[in-house]
Amino acid sequence: MARPPTWLLALVAATVIVGGGALAVSSGVFADDSYEWTTVTVVDSDTDAELATVDARIADTPKKRFTGLSNTSSLGPNEGMLFIHGTEGQQSYVMRGMSFPIDIVFINADGEIMTIHHADVDTYGPYPGTGKYVLELPHNYTTDNDIAVGDRVEIPAEYR
Repeated sequence: MARPPTWLLALVAATVIVGGGALAVSSGVFADDSYEWTTVTVVDSDTDAELATVDARIADTPKKRFTGLSNTSSLGPNEGMLFIHGTEGQQSYVMRGMSFPIDIVFINADGEIMTIHHADVDTYGPYPGTGKYVLELPHNYTTDNDIAVGDRVEIPAEYR
């Protein structure tokens, strides 16, 4: 039996690779879920002193808010995720697929911190609060930086 020409084998291989890649992308296997980043600053409500500066990934779509930090192995010391909701209201967060504890900070539309939870991986949740924004931070970050309910989070204009 004659062997197929090399060019035909290459064409078949390329078709399989491209077709398989298209299937993987359309099924979400290689979906581009890259996050934008921004910097938020936490300010003491009484003194206007800066308490912390956090580099935060932006979760501003339903898919990104649902996934959250589930696919993250850890957060850096001044790193977090800022969840942005369309309107201010009652929100509830859970520790879906989390492998490390975090602080969950609920922030109203004016930037005021309304609720802080210290969430452990052993406690799935829910962790409720009212806000337009939710900032997830390393565990005990709020305690270590004297961040409290009533303090303000300055969110860049493009995310307000």
